[in-house]
Amino acid sequence: MPNLECRMYEAKYPEVDMAVMIQVKNIADMGAYVSLLEYNNIEGMILFSELSRLRIRSVSSLIKVGRQEPVMVLRVDRDKGYIDLSKRRVSVEDIQACEERYNKSKLVHSIMRHVAETLDIDLEELYIHIGWPLYRKYGHAFEALKIIVTDPDSVLDALTREAKEVGADGQEVTKVVRAVTPEVKDALVRNITRRMTLQPLEIRADIEMKCFQFDGVLHIKEAMRKAEAAGNDDCPVKIKLVAPPLYVLTTQTLDKEQGISILNNAIKACTEEIERHKGKLTMKEAPRAVSERDDKLLAEHMAKLQSTNTEVDGDEGSEEEVDT
Repeated sequence: MPNLECRMYEAKYPEVDMAVMIQVKNIADMGAYVSLLEYNNIEGMILFSELSRLRIRSVSSLIKVGRQEPVMVLRVDRDKGYIDLSKRRVSVEDIQACEERYNKSKLVHSIMRHVAETLDIDLEELYIHIGWPLYRKYGHAFEALKIIVTDPDSVLDALTREAKEVGADGQEVTKVVRAVTPEVKDALVRNITRRMTLQPLEIRADIEMKCFQFDGVLHIKEAMRKAEAAGNDDCPVKIKLVAPPLYVLTTQTLDKEQGISILNNAIKACTEEIERHKGKLTMKEAPRAVSERDDKLLAEHMAKLQSTNTEVDGDEGSEEEVDT
């Protein structure tokens, strides 16, 4: 059987101060043990002191077994294989960049793994001769895959590797040959073409909307209808209540700029309608592309608000009590 386990990048370990995607495996007395998903699931640890900048009241509210999220690399001991990580030191910008990189790397990895499994060859061999050279040349192999969809020869035929052969005199010689065989090239192109279809982006905006006039609820509903009417077949707009007075507007589109423009128009129409009835609309988060993780966090937040068992604490957010 071929070995189908391999890290995504040429470096065996991440660099210090780099954001990496992890999955929480278990929670111990001192912290959480996690797997680094981009580095063939090597183990790292997040101490409880690195979970939050605030005092911890509930560890379970900050980290859960099975959750995937970006964290910051603090220390790497390459000799012992120890990796210390931090959740509290990763910024919003770090999170966004890490998620974008990981989603691209995950797609590349899925294609490479499928080709290795189909052709019965080691995944690491594919990465050595194809994947990692593409990362070096294009910054990210995903960028090379986008070119391969329309012009595979310009990318794959340019890859070379050294091969040792025995010459006519019986001496071993090193030759430079193409790194991608016709069989591997055909399998790669077929998989890339199938997987690299454009996926719609989700664009979201968060607003607060209030109207204290008589029939204020009806005025809010009419403003919501005005917002949804600003959409079109390519970018349909939806608006839903999270918890009064918070609402979210969403659209899905292949064109990010168009989606943001459509949501801005929807917010403008909504604002004009609610202000006609002396109501008020406040932008909480401007239109932006969101990830699957954002959707999950929103769903969790909505579920928590709707739960009748939600515990309300007057000083929530100021300190957290340790509970492992």
